[in-house]
Amino acid sequence: MKKLDRYILTGFLSTFFFSLILLTVVVVVVDISEHTDDFVKSKLPVWRIITDYYFGFIPRIDAMLFPLFVFIAVIFFTSKMAGRSEVIAILSSGVSYHRFMFPFVVGGFLLSAMLWGGYQYVVPKANLIWGNFEKNYVDVNKGVANVNSSYKQHIYFRLDANSYVGIRGYDTVSKTGIGLFIQKFKNNQLVYNLRSPNFSWDTAAKKWSMPLVTERFFFEKSEIVKKHENVLMNYNFKPIDLRKDEYLKDQMSTPELDQFISMEKMRQSESLSSLLVERYNRDAVPVSVLILTIIGVSLASRKVRGGSGMHLAIGIILCVVYILFSRISVVFATKGSFSPWLASWTPNIIYGFIAFYLYKKAPK
Repeated sequence: MKKLDRYILTGFLSTFFFSLILLTVVVVVVDISEHTDDFVKSKLPVWRIITDYYFGFIPRIDAMLFPLFVFIAVIFFTSKMAGRSEVIAILSSGVSYHRFMFPFVVGGFLLSAMLWGGYQYVVPKANLIWGNFEKNYVDVNKGVANVNSSYKQHIYFRLDANSYVGIRGYDTVSKTGIGLFIQKFKNNQLVYNLRSPNFSWDTAAKKWSMPLVTERFFFEKSEIVKKHENVLMNYNFKPIDLRKDEYLKDQMSTPELDQFISMEKMRQSESLSSLLVERYNRDAVPVSVLILTIIGVSLASRKVRGGSGMHLAIGIILCVVYILFSRISVVFATKGSFSPWLASWTPNIIYGFIAFYLYKKAPK
């Protein structure tokens, strides 16, 4: 790596991390002003609020705004170089525009890899910290009609290709429930039925504990009934599968999410689209960092009147449009029939063409 590469890469990354820290402080200050009442009602000491809320909130919000931070940093740094005529001097010395772009691409790739790793493991843990605080101290202040209540009612899902599960009520905190039944079918005929008035998760055995179980085996002209005082049953659903609140998919690491999606596919779950969008976004959003880096350099390397102000304005507009594309795609995927993969990658595909066009039109 030559001296020019080190200069550009160091300037780009230092500008990014300065922007990240500065905007994070601003976001935290705004968030404190909005949640002051919730913090007071929680009656938690300051250090508990920091560890139980902001240790989750800050990584979560930084990951959400990461592409915007990168875009602002690359536009600000490159436009400053253009304003000082450094870009003209570099290109006039015989350095090709492709070679000039190289350290920016390296920086964008490093930041993209950093965000990708964060989305796979770090951000889910942060979402778990943030989500637990929201459920325990924020959502409860919005009224008793809370969609994230720990008690779930009337749960029905597919256990495997021929079996179905129904649960009258389940408490996600105590991991106990009532009114469980399991039915198995063969050739559209009921062949097995299990019922238990109560059930609970046995942490030691990693199985479901069921008292007073009644099993019925149906044959063509007969029926066998078996009653059990207490049994331990091993099914392919666990307590996490019965939670199903809006925070769940965000709190699982990518390997856990992949496993959960495979089970939901088998069960033909209605929430499958939102799970797939979340999974594909964890790969698509980091790629957007590299695309936005190329767009930012291509835009800001041209020296214009007004300095970096015009470049920043154009950059922010492009980011807003990118976020708008992303939100619209997600809505079509979760509420309609749009492909979850396309919902996640369409903004990148569109902005990839924009990046290619701007790169070709950049001053060389």
